[in-house]
Amino acid sequence: MPQHLAPEREFAMRFTSTPRGARLARRLVSHRLDDWGHPYTTPANETLTLITAELSANAVRHGHVPGRDFHIQLILAENTFRIEVTDTRAEKQPPASPPATDSLSESGRGLLLVAALADDWGVSPRRSAPGKTVWAELHVRTKSRPLTQRAAPEPTDLDLLLATASLLRDDLGSRPEDASHGGRRR
Repeated sequence: MPQHLAPEREFAMRFTSTPRGARLARRLVSHRLDDWGHPYTTPANETLTLITAELSANAVRHGHVPGRDFHIQLILAENTFRIEVTDTRAEKQPPASPPATDSLSESGRGLLLVAALADDWGVSPRRSAPGKTVWAELHVRTKSRPLTQRAAPEPTDLDLLLATASLLRDDLGSRPEDASHGGRRR
């Protein structure tokens, strides 16, 4: 995103470099978009949630360094959303353009989805430490009302922690081994 654009909205958080961390990143980005006036079923929310899921999964699968987390940053500036996923593995760069995959392959389509859904995407070196940032941008149409007139207050850190705790509790009940116990752990 060009340096001269001041972010209207911004969300950033660090996640454990695990499948659960990637799932939580995807869910929190979707929740944040809903808070910003882009409900869950809108094309912007669904598209950015899918892009976040793919980039987070890639950070966990290909950018994982033991003991290191990955970082998500979601920015809205001048009708453009930018999602950045930063990991600590600099030597494993994604290709400049997604490779064609074998039709029988069970993986390898994540960047193809990102390239198809995003208006622009790319990779840049991590600014302050070893690693890389994979980013994607999506342009959205302007809404009839400005985002600054939203009635709901901005969530506080406590609200984010409570939402995160709720999402983690939801994940515990969604595991198949918990189904026989009514979603509760013994």
